[in-house]
Amino acid sequence: MSALLLCDVQLGTGGPRVDVAVSGGRVSAIGPGLPRTGEVIACGGGTLLPGLVDVHVHATQWASSRRRIPLAEATSAADVVTMLVSRLADRPSAVGELVLGHGFRDGAWPDVPHKDLLERALPGRPVALFSNDLHTLWLSPTALRLIGRDHPTGVLLENDCMAATAELPSASVSQLDAWVLEATDAAAARGVTEIVDYEYADTTTDWLRRLTERAPGVRVSAVVSRPLLDTAIERGRRTGDVLPGTGGMVKVGPYKLFVDGSLNTRTAYCHDPYPGQDAHGLLELPFDELVALMGKASRHGLTPAVHAIGDHANTIALDAFAEVGCAGRIEHAQLVRPDDLARFAQLGVIAGVQPAHQPDDRDVADQHWAGRTAHAFPYGALLAAGATLEIGSDAPVSPLNPWDGIASAVTRTDDSRPAWHPEQAISLPVALAAASRGRSEVRVGDVADLTVTAEDPAGAADLREIPIAVTLVDGRITYRA
Repeated sequence: MSALLLCDVQLGTGGPRVDVAVSGGRVSAIGPGLPRTGEVIACGGGTLLPGLVDVHVHATQWASSRRRIPLAEATSAADVVTMLVSRLADRPSAVGELVLGHGFRDGAWPDVPHKDLLERALPGRPVALFSNDLHTLWLSPTALRLIGRDHPTGVLLENDCMAATAELPSASVSQLDAWVLEATDAAAARGVTEIVDYEYADTTTDWLRRLTERAPGVRVSAVVSRPLLDTAIERGRRTGDVLPGTGGMVKVGPYKLFVDGSLNTRTAYCHDPYPGQDAHGLLELPFDELVALMGKASRHGLTPAVHAIGDHANTIALDAFAEVGCAGRIEHAQLVRPDDLARFAQLGVIAGVQPAHQPDDRDVADQHWAGRTAHAFPYGALLAAGATLEIGSDAPVSPLNPWDGIASAVTRTDDSRPAWHPEQAISLPVALAAASRGRSEVRVGDVADLTVTAEDPAGAADLREIPIAVTLVDGRITYRA
């Protein structure tokens, strides 16, 4: 690895201006006036931070969604149809080409999605629309026939959604790989040095294949999905192991399990029923099955990462960690009862959170979690209870841009409205560390996974769009403005 010098950087927010030498993939020296050896990168007083880590990404879905019709601004099912018709009016398409859209949020709509709406607007066209949280798939009649299904509404939830998604026609493996590698370059351009890939697939095999093409722009932790537990055990995979032949770029991630669904589909599993319903959400994995799977994974060195959004799902997940006696992660933790907050720290369970979801979901939370929103997206309360927070995006649910999550964690809003439950906001230094796997400063001897912002985040006019000057992974430049 060649040596390089980051010349004239501010060492952290509000820190001194110094030079930082990198060699052998590590920070080798920090101080003013270091010798100009190796490649010299003039940083002009940009702020040096530990590299940002997005701890929850669905890499293939994120790469694919970047090419789908965006629907996040739709305010109704009818609005979605209008947006599709407008977007397709001037876009030539082959006969039978699948129309793909992404990002609708129907939790607070005045109407409901239905296959007939799509058929009337786009007769005979195969249309597949993914909700923002990926837990709902809205299909036209032609798209349903394409995958050999019949459904009364064309709106598929949870397991049906995920099964149908896998059955839809997709780009070739080589094309998808190219899109994913391109997406890692885009992540590096936002200061990201590592992602944890939660794709519901054989992620280790996928990433080993991609590495035969070229190195990604980020390090990757490849999560083990539920059906592949026995395969991972047979392969001798353990969480944190670097995969041989990857140059340290790909390692084994945690073992992913689902306890419940999501807020927008009203399948998040809650102690209290949803307003006007005799329904508490969907329990995907009963306690006994959860404990058995977590225990088996833990005994073989695989750290459980448990999806839990509703407060009852979080209680069940924490109970399971206590029963198994292992540490691990809860992903999302969007609604947590006060009695459960301290248990995260007590049990050694990391809260993998996605703060960018909070501004997106505040309206639907006000509607469907009425009277409980003081305990929703409770980052301040988790932190006060001693929990460890790690920030991810859940891309494509939110863009793979850690600054969006950092800003949302700090401000609790992303528009002109006042902060939503500002008592749950966290400070910028805490948010930066949570977006860097706990690293709060750059020190000599650190692995040279580093980010240089063009301005100090503490004084940035728009934290979400803060310009990145340089990103390094293992001392290698992955992005340079």
